This record gives sequence, structure tokens and C-alpha cells, in this order.
Amino acid sequence: MTKRVLIGAAGLLAAGLVASPSFGADQTERVYYNYSRPKPVFEPNYDWSGFYVGVNVGGGKAHACWDDAFSFGVLNSPAISEGCHSTSGAIAGGQAGYRWQSAFAVLGVEAQGDWANLRGSNISQLDPTLTNRTITDAIGLFTGQAGAAWQNVLWYIKGGAAITNDKYDGLITGTSVLNDRASGTRWGGTIGTGIEIGFAPNWSVGIEYDHLFIPSRSISFTSLNAAVAPIGMQTRVDNVREGVDMATVRVNYRFGGPIVAKY
Repeated sequence: MTKRVLIGAAGLLAAGLVASPSFGADQTERVYYNYSRPKPVFEPNYDWSGFYVGVNVGGGKAHACWDDAFSFGVLNSPAISEGCHSTSGAIAGGQAGYRWQSAFAVLGVEAQGDWANLRGSNISQLDPTLTNRTITDAIGLFTGQAGAAWQNVLWYIKGGAAITNDKYDGLITGTSVLNDRASGTRWGGTIGTGIEIGFAPNWSVGIEYDHLFIPSRSISFTSLNAAVAPIGMQTRVDNVREGVDMATVRVNYRFGGPIVAKY
């Protein structure tokens, strides 16, 4: 009898719980927190703005062509080609500039000066007893820059004015005896591109390529060989044109704070 009463009571209790719609609704919803989720952190944004100075080292190659327009009082019209030759050698120097950054865009101006040792020669097609040699011993660039930055990586293009200091030698073919010489500075234009990477606070390293356009110019030679002409006498006038390609590795130090912390 007691057993039937207990079973009946349990059945009535179960039926009441099922029939009551408020049983589930009255329960408090549990919220679980993931305490292992990392907290927000600062994301650094590299800023390329500011004044910078640096050094560069690399190499260059040029192509020079000589055309004889005047020799020992004889005018050649049109000028007669003496041939072309390539020059190559080392380049080293420094640069200084200023950059402004707005969002991803970076603008700048820069002056660069380099010692150079680009030299080469060919036997004159007009006078095979002479070997013509070109030496470029200094290069200067004055350029504007425009580029795009992705955090600490900057890509840019540049363009502006170029100046070279050149020596032009006429050698007795097969010897090192100087026959005549000319020298001077020549202005032209330049375009280039480079990529630079910030690797430490205020420090960056990059590579750059530049092409220099040096227009044709009349060069007056004077004698250095008394056996051919009195010392200092004008021997010839050549039209010399030249193009220079140079590639350098650059290291810059920028003044000012390189990083702005952002959420």
C-alpha cells in the first residue's frame, strides 16, 4: 500500500512540473566568460616624417660617346664619331633630406653627393694613335620624392637634377702617355626608385637605383704632350654625351620619434 502511494505521488509531481510553463522561464540564464581571451594591445604605426642623414655605397656604369667637331684648326661638320665606350666603378657618399607622411603617402626632398671612380676607354675611330678615356669622379643628385609606406616599409620614386664631374683624356695608344685632356662639371637630369625598411628606432636601410641623363656638350681639349703640340694649345673639340646608371645600398638616421602608438 505504501509503495503504491509513493509511486502515485511521484507521478503527480512529475505531471505538475511538465504542466507548469513557468518552470523553465523562471530559471536564470547563465553567462560564461572566456578569461583566456587576450586583451587589446597597441598597434604601432611607423612614421617616416622628419629630417634624415645617411651614407651610401655601391657601383655605377656609364656609356660615353665622343664626336670630333674640331681638330688642329680643321672644322668637322658634321662632327666625326670617335666611337663609344663603357665606364664602370665604385660609388660612395652621403645624403640628407626631409620627408612628410600623411596616411600612406610620403613626400620628400633630398640632396646626395658621391665620390665615384667610373672609368673606361676606346681607341679613336678617327685617329687610331689615340685612345679616348672618360673618368667620372663625382656625382651629385638634387631630387624630389613621392612614395607609399606600409608601416616600416617605404617604396618611392624620385626625380630631379644631376651633376657630374668628369675628366676626358687622350692617351697615346698602347702607352699611358697623356696627349691631351679636358675636364669640367656637367648638368643633367635623373630619375630613380628605391625601397627602404626601418629596422630600429630612427634607423633604416634601403636600396636605390638611379639613371642620369647627361646631354651632349662641347669639350675643349688642350695639349699635354710637347712632342705633338705646345703645352696648353687647343688640340680638338669633341661633343661628348653620356648616360649613367647607379645602384647603391643606403643607411639613414632620422631625427625625431619613429613610432606613434595607436589602438
